[in-house]
Amino acid sequence: MNRKYRKIAGILAIVLAVTSGLVGVTAAAAGETSDGAGALEYGSMEPDQSSFQIGYTVSAGDTLYQICKDYNVSLTSLMRVNNLKKTVIYPGQRLTIPTATVSPYGMVLSRGEASRDEIRLLSKLIHAEARGESFEGKVAVGAVILNRLASPDFPKSIKEVILESNGRVYQFSPVQDGSINLEPDQESVEAALQALMGHDPTDGALFFYNPSVAKDQWIRTLPVITKIGNHVFATKI
Repeated sequence: MNRKYRKIAGILAIVLAVTSGLVGVTAAAAGETSDGAGALEYGSMEPDQSSFQIGYTVSAGDTLYQICKDYNVSLTSLMRVNNLKKTVIYPGQRLTIPTATVSPYGMVLSRGEASRDEIRLLSKLIHAEARGESFEGKVAVGAVILNRLASPDFPKSIKEVILESNGRVYQFSPVQDGSINLEPDQESVEAALQALMGHDPTDGALFFYNPSVAKDQWIRTLPVITKIGNHVFATKI
């Protein structure tokens, strides 16, 4: 994973724990970064609480603006929570990352609201469609689902997008062949959360396919945006 992914790996790990119904997760359980990025610590969370806090220790080279970008928070909220009067920060300084949008019941992130069941379903589709692909390739598959939510041509919920069919054929082959029922691995869950947090390696794609196995000739006529791993990502004509 690149620096951006490693910097937010702790958030993904603890949200994974929350969406799995776990509480009292520690930094050791969630995993600390090892590339020089600031260390993360997590407070425990009771089932009836609506949020938790993440403690961040500033490392050399960190800026307040980059921390905001990495953790998808506004500069105003980060400064307010930490009672900062200026944007200068120092190595070793302790910051609190506001994460009030995460709860045991789901998430509200930059790509909209997602329940625990929806996060799990998205993770399962990513796992079924992108096993063996890079982490970026997995995020890209999740991004396509979320891009469809913003399009007037597709249903308006994650579940409906994933399970959409014309009465005979489903939009996604794992739903058709049952492989969507496989248990998703942690990387697929993290990829789903990345997509929900707004990361889109496809730059707005609405379709993807593997050209070596795709039998649908129509999909090959769509304008290609990019290729990531074995998947081609395309948009509508």
